[in-house]
Amino acid sequence: MCKKPILLSLLAFALCSGFFSCQAQTENTVVQTTQVGYGTEPPQLTKQPEKKGKDTLRIIGVGDMMLGTNYPSTDYLPPNDGKDLMKAVYPILSAADLTFGNLEGTVLDKGGEVKQCGDPSVCFAFKMPEYLLQNLLDAGFDVLSIANNHVSDFGATGRANTQKALKNLGIPFAGLLDCPTTVFEKDGIKYGMVAFAPNSGTVPLNDLENARKLVRELDAKCDIVIVSFHGGAEGASRQHVTRKNELFYGENRGNVYAFAHAMIDEGADLIFGHGPHVTRAVEVYKNRFIAYSLGNFCTYARFGLKGPNGVAPIIEVQTNSKGEFFKAKITPIVQQGKGVVAIDPNKQAIKYVQELTKADFPECPIVISDDGIISNK
Repeated sequence: MCKKPILLSLLAFALCSGFFSCQAQTENTVVQTTQVGYGTEPPQLTKQPEKKGKDTLRIIGVGDMMLGTNYPSTDYLPPNDGKDLMKAVYPILSAADLTFGNLEGTVLDKGGEVKQCGDPSVCFAFKMPEYLLQNLLDAGFDVLSIANNHVSDFGATGRANTQKALKNLGIPFAGLLDCPTTVFEKDGIKYGMVAFAPNSGTVPLNDLENARKLVRELDAKCDIVIVSFHGGAEGASRQHVTRKNELFYGENRGNVYAFAHAMIDEGADLIFGHGPHVTRAVEVYKNRFIAYSLGNFCTYARFGLKGPNGVAPIIEVQTNSKGEFFKAKITPIVQQGKGVVAIDPNKQAIKYVQELTKADFPECPIVISDDGIISNK
């Protein structure tokens, strides 16, 4: 995996320490300069002592999040400003070194160009008021994917405001054509994340050549590269990874198996999938972890939550600072009422991951215990 290059000159330092990102953050390096002229010393570089990364990183992934929408009615907004939606799992989410999720929809108080809907009462267009985002900070989310089929529900206005609102809160994000990747540092580890979807305005899931290029670029300058994809067909009958292109309502939702393997081949360390709205299998490939679908994690009011759609895994993946897999842990959740997250005493998500992984990846050298511990054989 990538290591920070030796700085040969001020120009090289400027190039290496800069990064393209969907939010403004700085690395832990200080540049000291003096005015250059006759009889003066050239600029000097002073680099702070390099931080030592942790031996083991704990990285959490969750699935789809839609915290409430004011369209087509404010009846779909949660009480208490959404503060109770994820409270039951705050200790789990905030304890990780990094916590990731997929933000399913637009962040917009009002306005926007709503997508064409014959009947707004059954049109699933999500417009989350900005105040709801505070709940993501309170829960401990560090980075988000916004690459999905609902990020354009309110057109260019919605996409632009979603980015603006997340930048204002300081939450890194990625997945749009004008914001494909993000790079940031936390606790001495440099992370890169890129997100893909087969939808308008997003980084295309089915353009493998471009996807490979983006991952290679991140791998060249980051310690840990995370890839998120929104792909695969939807619904309770689509829990299996087919290893083929999956079609849904005439849309090519990609071959998520081939995609995930290609991304790891190019240097990705961790793959988090979402989109089917149900739990899917997991896999370890080249000692890197893949979750093919993390299901519906916190989806208030407008999502169907019956059966497998209402349960999901929180997956904590433990790696070294190079992204190599040690083990993982599943915390099973269930959404109660209109979409309040609770620990599932029946551990349904663990059972789904066990059964689906055994069926879809019998060759995969991992064991999943009844307590949700995923380890190499």
